[in-house]
Amino acid sequence: MTLSTPLLAAAPLVAGLMGPALIGAATGPRQADPVVPASHPARQLAAGSAARPAKPARRVTERVVEHVAARTAAEQQRVLDYWTPQRMAGALPINLLDLVTDGDGLLGELTGRPLPKSGQGAARTLPAPAASKLPMPRPQAAAAPSASTIGARWGAGGAVSRTTGRVFMTLNGADFVCSASTVKSANRDVVVTAGHCVKDGAGEWAQNWTFVPGYGSRGGQPYGRYAARRMFVAGSWARKADDDYDIGMVALATSGGRHAGDVVGAQEIGFNVPRGGQAYGFGYPADPPYRGDRLVYCAGRLRDDPYKQTRDQGLGCDMTAGSSGGPWLTGFDPATGRGRITSLSSFKYTDDARTMYGPYFGAAAKALYDTAQRA
Repeated sequence: MTLSTPLLAAAPLVAGLMGPALIGAATGPRQADPVVPASHPARQLAAGSAARPAKPARRVTERVVEHVAARTAAEQQRVLDYWTPQRMAGALPINLLDLVTDGDGLLGELTGRPLPKSGQGAARTLPAPAASKLPMPRPQAAAAPSASTIGARWGAGGAVSRTTGRVFMTLNGADFVCSASTVKSANRDVVVTAGHCVKDGAGEWAQNWTFVPGYGSRGGQPYGRYAARRMFVAGSWARKADDDYDIGMVALATSGGRHAGDVVGAQEIGFNVPRGGQAYGFGYPADPPYRGDRLVYCAGRLRDDPYKQTRDQGLGCDMTAGSSGGPWLTGFDPATGRGRITSLSSFKYTDDARTMYGPYFGAAAKALYDTAQRA
């Protein structure tokens, strides 16, 4: 059992239930080229749980798992048409801080649907943890960029205000929001986000996946919106929702004949960089006190997972649901809004609402990127 919680945000319907069951089945994934093998450390339980004997590190050969989203121009237009202003405005968050998962699917009971009988457990609610009783943070007013903040509105403009955007998608019958960023790529179409913003672990792939760069207040879409045409996650995410591999890459369709990278630019991306150091995290948190209508950032020093459950690094950050998939940049220049993406917002532990964790971009992330930029 993992005590981490993904930071999706969903649209609750009557009596707390989610939307109708998905109609039809998503196109099944196919295996792409194998990637460079990577070491995976032994996993341990979170603090306060019964101890388990540590397992020796083992070699894991990762694969890139691919899904064809909207293949034709007609399918892509259908996706864009799905997101009416009412649907986008209705993709309001619920609090996932109290959720845990016993298996590989993350959303199960959250959407009111049983998970497939393929070894997946069901997400369930637990009594509110101590973390949920902390004073609710209040978003700070936009000001000169700070090198140390757990959450403030980004008001300095620059490239990051264009390259970061909101993601709208349908997963297990419910409409969700996440965050993402364009990255420099050969096809000028790639965005990086969290794996759980693309695929529900070993469960279903997201549908109606749409990226809105530079999303603004009052639903502003200054640079258009882009439907996904192909999606990519690592094998360990697709098989067992391993937090170490909570990374997704999406190749976008063009909008009006133009590539997203040509319209808004793109950030550099880095792999196997030294751990630690200074980072800036960006996203569109939508759970209170945030509303999902403004770009928010956190800044500070990265630190290793104190529970040793993952190889992820933590960043002091009070961003809430909806910020999942938002980019973490190192070597970031606040004056230009440019840096190098080396991680992203993935999860929080239930007893620590003020620390965000993000996966380390190693060989598996590099393989995802290489495959996506060739798509």
